[in-house]
Amino acid sequence: MSDISTLPLYMRRTEFNPATELAQLREKEGITRVTTSFGVEAWLVTRYADTRAVLGDAERFSNARQTIFQPPGATEEELKVLRAGNLLSFDPPEHSRLRRFLTPEFTLRRMRRLEPRIKDIVEEHLDAMERAGSPVDLVSSFALPIPSLVICELLGVPYAHRADFQRRTGRLLDVSLPMDERLKLQQESRAYMTELVEGIQADPGEELLGMLVREHGDDLTTNELIGIGNLLLIAGHETTSNMLGLGTLALLRQPDQLDLLKKEPERIEATVEELMRWLSILHASIGRVCTTETEVAGQTIQPGDLVMCSLPLANRDPAFMDEADELDITRGAPGHLAFGHGVHHCLGAPLARMEMRIAFQALFQRFPGLRTVAPIADFRSFHVVYGLASLEVAW
Repeated sequence: MSDISTLPLYMRRTEFNPATELAQLREKEGITRVTTSFGVEAWLVTRYADTRAVLGDAERFSNARQTIFQPPGATEEELKVLRAGNLLSFDPPEHSRLRRFLTPEFTLRRMRRLEPRIKDIVEEHLDAMERAGSPVDLVSSFALPIPSLVICELLGVPYAHRADFQRRTGRLLDVSLPMDERLKLQQESRAYMTELVEGIQADPGEELLGMLVREHGDDLTTNELIGIGNLLLIAGHETTSNMLGLGTLALLRQPDQLDLLKKEPERIEATVEELMRWLSILHASIGRVCTTETEVAGQTIQPGDLVMCSLPLANRDPAFMDEADELDITRGAPGHLAFGHGVHHCLGAPLARMEMRIAFQALFQRFPGLRTVAPIADFRSFHVVYGLASLEVAW
């Protein structure tokens, strides 16, 4: 196990809370230099207003110019292939072009068509938990498989492949692993998606990738389809699964909030928003490169400087809301930045919200006496997406 002190500053937490030294940074300087998990220097923005300003300004803070995710020694042509289709690697207008193809598939109306199937998936996993009997690991039996199955069906990924892509993704996002190993996993993920896309191109079905081939096959290259598929597969299961596990533990640790939700189930949407804000499972935004000399939190940022935003600190900024360190499902956390902000606001937010709303409600309705078994939770501190490695529960 890696020493927690080796974690980049912006990834340090004490269970649900940002590390004390981080919170102090927000109250004092508001911005500081940090070393990223890739070993390069960046500015870390910590306040809500500054974070919102940076994320909302794609002209001064560019996604397309960052290079920290690129393999060393790669040629310009190789980098072009690797970046293709990855919305997080582009600014408008190229970002807008790619997103336009995907947006219709993630509207609320389209998501509601998925709702019956998601409910079935959730109930099937609850049935399996009930048959197995307590105690069970909530992460492996509920929190991880449900979003994985949903994104598999949405994209057209065979569910039988889930163990392999979950293993690859889990290790790819583990910053304690050597960079060369993570790059190798990145190559494996791309090879898998290449094979999948080529199969769908030969026989496109009703899945999202099949729809893109049928309706936009002349507009999207094979490399762009691979990039889109990779991004959605990783983002579509890793984030929601960690929210389900961590969110369940948060509610079990604060029984007054859970009791209120049980008594007033209509608060489920507000609960999901507040959990998103309070937990902020992404430690930081994707690094952006400053394009022109500008000022953030009184600090001059030079062209070429890398800038990251601490989402947990921004979402708990007392200037954003009163008692921001408290979990309070009655407020619904309007304006939180857990899904990002600006042109890169999470495309899959409607799907993630629906999955969480359905899963949390069904879990606590089926097992009203749900409780944790282990006194100490197994937090995944070294992962880009914060969460739990396991959560043993009984009922």
